Amino acid sequence: MELFVFVCAAIMVLVGALGVVLRSNPVHAALSMILTLFGVAVLFVAREANFLAAVQVIVYAGAIVVLFLFVIMLLTDTAESAEGYPWKSAALGLAVFFFLAAGAVWLFVWSGAVPGTAAGTTPPELSVNPSEFVTAAKGFGRLLYTKYLLPLEIAGFLLLVALVGVVSLSKDPVDENA
Repeated sequence: MELFVFVCAAIMVLVGALGVVLRSNPVHAALSMILTLFGVAVLFVAREANFLAAVQVIVYAGAIVVLFLFVIMLLTDTAESAEGYPWKSAALGLAVFFFLAAGAVWLFVWSGAVPGTAAGTTPPELSVNPSEFVTAAKGFGRLLYTKYLLPLEIAGFLLLVALVGVVSLSKDPVDENA
């Protein structure tokens, strides 16, 4: 039964992700993103992470996608583009994305962020030695800013690039004849 749920959720996630990338209508792409987020929520429920599944549905599939839809509807021109879908630009962007993703995966493996061995069975909070006790937030912060500093910086840089891209795409083109 678990395999069936996983396969159904994985198909839902993949179909939704392909819909986000391949749809030319931005509203349809946002609706495909909702399908993807619901599939991820099903995967969370299958792993018995019910709180994360609820947050996934409420925050991402609810609030964030509604915000995306408002922004899309406010910024999109009502006239349809006569040129069609820019397949060459999309293929170039997809190739650059896969190249950067392969580089990021290589950096994660090279930096040691992906451990080669399985984690221990006893977390430090449950250890019998009281000197090893740290709170989960303190341990997470220490781990985030020591061992996983490079992935954190890469994620911050990618968010910055995405923000600059959104701002540059939302600007009106400059009219040279004016």
